[in-house]
Amino acid sequence: MRSIWSRVLLAIALIPGVSTAAEFQLTSPTIKPAGTISKTHVFDGFGCTGDNMSPALRWANAPKGTKSFAVTAYDPDAPTGSGWWHWVIFNIPEDISALAADAGRPGGPGAPQGSVQSMTDFGEPGYGGPCPPVGHKPHRYIFTVYALKVEHLSLKPATPAAMVGFYLNQNALTKASFTGLYSRK
Repeated sequence: MRSIWSRVLLAIALIPGVSTAAEFQLTSPTIKPAGTISKTHVFDGFGCTGDNMSPALRWANAPKGTKSFAVTAYDPDAPTGSGWWHWVIFNIPEDISALAADAGRPGGPGAPQGSVQSMTDFGEPGYGGPCPPVGHKPHRYIFTVYALKVEHLSLKPATPAAMVGFYLNQNALTKASFTGLYSRK
């Protein structure tokens, strides 16, 4: 009987597409997937009155070969024709698996040593929270962590987010995302 079960388990392990490895995941204790983003994380400016604090983020099950991480926050619903980059941070060391709340404040103590926060569509580095136009349906804010095959990207804080995105996608082993929602009446 034991031999039969061993063979069954071996056969399942060898079936293409079946994996026993856990999936790369990104979570936040304050933003639930498809949940409403609180004022704590909303931009303070452009008519919005939030605390502009980046959320705490945690990721798990990075693939073998990961040498660094990057995190982005992006609004594909912004009325620009190209969306809106709210946060770009890269060169996060491979032994880090979380960002504390407010890590997106440039010069603050929360960002990991050696990481780089580059230009957002607000025109400066660091986290800029949701602030959609009044009357729009809820915008989607996609938070993504990238597991990268390189230790660092040779990009500067003045690098535009779209350019960083190009390098992230070129060097990603995998990525994980969740989406939060926000609107103004």
